[in-house]
Parts: sequence; structure tokens; C-alpha cells
Amino acid sequence: MKSYNDSLKDLLSSAPTWDRVERIALSASLGRVVCHDIAAKSDYPEFETSAMDGYAVKFSDMNLKKLKIIGCLPAGVKGEDISIKSGECIKTFTGAIICNGADTLIPIENVTANKDYIDINTQVKKGFAVRKIGESYKKGDILIKKGTKLSYSELGLLAELGISYVNVFVRPKVAVLSTGSEIVDIGEIPTNKAQIHSSNHIAIANMLWLMNCEVVTLPVIKDDSNLIKQTIKSALKSCDFLITTGGVSVGDFDFIRDIMGDFELVVNKAAIKPGRHVKVAKLSEKYIFALPGFPYSAMVTCALYFREFINKILCLQENYRFKAILDEQYVKKSDFEEFSAASIENENGIIKISTSTKKSGSSAIVSNLNNKAVLLNCPLERDKLEKGEVVEYIIML
Repeated sequence: MKSYNDSLKDLLSSAPTWDRVERIALSASLGRVVCHDIAAKSDYPEFETSAMDGYAVKFSDMNLKKLKIIGCLPAGVKGEDISIKSGECIKTFTGAIICNGADTLIPIENVTANKDYIDINTQVKKGFAVRKIGESYKKGDILIKKGTKLSYSELGLLAELGISYVNVFVRPKVAVLSTGSEIVDIGEIPTNKAQIHSSNHIAIANMLWLMNCEVVTLPVIKDDSNLIKQTIKSALKSCDFLITTGGVSVGDFDFIRDIMGDFELVVNKAAIKPGRHVKVAKLSEKYIFALPGFPYSAMVTCALYFREFINKILCLQENYRFKAILDEQYVKKSDFEEFSAASIENENGIIKISTSTKKSGSSAIVSNLNNKAVLLNCPLERDKLEKGEVVEYIIML
């Protein structure tokens, strides 16, 4: 059985090239992934501008104490042809061009102004409050790299560049299927006490939305191999990838494993807990991710494998692994690499991690992932982690 890192390496090395792109309005692009580098077409600002309200002056006139006001220059007004001579100043508003001859801005608070003159009460350094040409960025600078997920700040920058439409990767279309005669869909009434409501298809679907996928949530299907096979074939005709939960272990009624026989197995179990029975299979560029049926296991393996897979094809360079100080001893419950739900706290600038806030039990305890839980990673070669040790954790979503 392969380690997590080796099985993940197999998966990522098999990942297809994703070259589907679309051009969408900037207003609809929040959270989308840019498919090419975006560079500045000019310096910004293109002219020296004022960083605050004040008076544009020659620094060499600072000792004159009294300067004549020869005009007013609001933001947005062409000012390249306006200039001052020694002994003069121009009232200049935030964002306005610094006129010719001026090299310094004196804030309004530093002067006493009357109709025609200002008296300088407090001097400033040369170049004060003057934004230099190219202060924000220079022509040719790469401002947004390929694979960037657009946040509010990137959208603001694109607007500043005058870009109203942006080229992004098309969202991969992913179908989500939960199988098992022991589960019923939301709104469906259990026919006996042995049945439970499916939570996997809802949780996984929403994880996928956060991963930049278009999601198709399929109805829950009972353990009927023919129906499952038909559903999978139909889903893969219209979708790029399929995620199933349930049916991947060694139970007598686990059909997904057998149906995947037509595909090439990329991941065939891994030495991890939870989720050692995880499987990933491919046929051309269609992939099936067969995740465990227990909700906690399904969500963890979705983050460990599918998130990394999607990030690879969309060129996303996001880091989910961080360090913290372990707040109590952690003893492994298996011989595998473990990913255990944990909580982190910032204590006077020191990040501490603890699993004691989470319930101990089976991989069915989905509530362990509530309250922004993270995953404490205990490596395959370790049997325990000591209190005070620097350990690694993985954020979910």
C-alpha cells in the first residue's frame, strides 16, 4: 500500500492539461481562476500625483514662509501645462497631477491660508506626499499571475487597469454521487431504523463549489450495481469528473470498486487514516474519485486528493500546510499516516494545536470538522507526537 505522498504524486502526474478558458465580465469573476499572466500596460501613476490635499510647492521655497496661490488643481483635471515659479504654489487635491516646477506637497494642516497667500507653519521634507511615476507598478510588471484565484483586491486592480472582461479557466464540471442502501436522500423518510440521511453529497458538493468547480449533485442511489453503472456512465458523458462516496471498501455490497474495473487505477488505496480505501480511476481524461462512505473520511479524502488534483489542473498555487505547537501528546490509533481533526488557537502570537476539543470515535463523526477545524498530520513513520513539538497541520476549506 502506497504512502499518501506517493499516491498523491501518482495522481498529480496523471492530471490532464486543462486548456478550456472563457471570457467573463469582471463583475462576475470573483473567485474565478485567471488563465494567463496579466501585465501592466503603462506606469501607474503615469504622472506625479498628490497623495493628500495640500499645496504644491518648490522645496527650495520652503524657507520663504509665505507663498502666493496662483490656482487650484482638482483631481481629474489635466495639469501638465500648469507650472509654478519660485514664490508660488497651487492648491492641489488628493489624486491631482503635481504641476510643473513643483516637487513637494505641503498638507493643508501645515499652513495658514488666506485668499491669495499661504503662510508655512510646519515644513516638510522634499518630495513629501508626492506619488512618483510608477509608484504602484511599472509598464510590463506582472500584476496577476496565471493560476490566481481572483479576490476583491485583484478585482480592484483589474478595474484600475481598465479591464472590464477577464479570461479565466472554465470550471471543471463534477458530478457527486452517494451510494448505499443504508442512506436516504434529504426529504426522504427512512423506511427502517437502520437507515440514515445522506450528508456526503451535500458536504462534498459545497466543498467543490469552493474549489472552483461546477457541481452536479446526483440523487442518492441504493446498492444496485446495474443502476450505479448506468448512473456513472451517464454522469461521465456530461461531466468531466465524478466523485462517489461509499462502495469502495471490501464489503459484500460494495459495487463501485468492481465498476471501476474498466478504468485505469491511478490511486488504489493509501496508507492513511481516515480513507485508506480511497481509489481514483481514469479513462482518457475522465476521472472517478471513489471516496469512503463515512462523512468525515469522505471530506478529508476530498481535501487530500481532489483539492490537490483541481489545483494542479487550474495552476492554483495555494498552500494548505502550516506549522503549530502541539498542546498535548498525540498517540496514533493505527499504523498509517493519520489526519486527525484538531483546533488551533493563537496564544500571544504562538499558534497551538489540540485534538482534545474533538470527539474520539469513528470516521462518522462529521461534527469534528465544525468550527474551522484543521487536520493534524501524524507522519507514517511516527507512532506518536509529543507535547510542545512543532507539528504540521492542514487547513480544510
